[in-house]
Amino acid sequence: MDYIEEFTPHAEAIAELFAATFTASEGAEEGALIGALARRLIAETPTENMRVVTAWEDGALLGGIFFTRLTYAGDPRKVFITAPVAVATAHQGKGIGQRMIAHGLDALRQEGVDIAVTYGDPAFYSRVGFKPVAEVDLPAPQPLQQPQGWIAQSLTDAPLTPLRGPARCVAVLDDPALW
Repeated sequence: MDYIEEFTPHAEAIAELFAATFTASEGAEEGALIGALARRLIAETPTENMRVVTAWEDGALLGGIFFTRLTYAGDPRKVFITAPVAVATAHQGKGIGQRMIAHGLDALRQEGVDIAVTYGDPAFYSRVGFKPVAEVDLPAPQPLQQPQGWIAQSLTDAPLTPLRGPARCVAVLDDPALW
């Protein structure tokens, strides 16, 4: 498996992967929403605020993950949110998502990012080190429909301590329908 962080040449294939994966698991409406989200993230988010990791095998795109900057007004730590993540339906259950997330988190760690946070299934993300956090300790940029899915991990040797100030995500994610 090859992990590629250069995403521009593969932008449409990445967006189609997200649309197809979420359509298969959540229905056509969610597939359209997440496919459009992937397209907008690629087109509208400045590269200094986003990392994309894709997994490839024999020229086929198997998975993709976005990491985008999350800032806290009163806290200097570097924080990135891990979302969305998709693995092609035919390749799910093989550990591809976990390995891709681990690769991306290692890259962020090497860049000096302090904390990774995500909003997803705690049972899945706990396999790659994420733990539940309270919104009072790590404020979300929008009200959460499912607060139990707000999870994070320290990417340094320092323990995860509360972040100060309101949170701000990249503009494309700043949509209540996504939270």
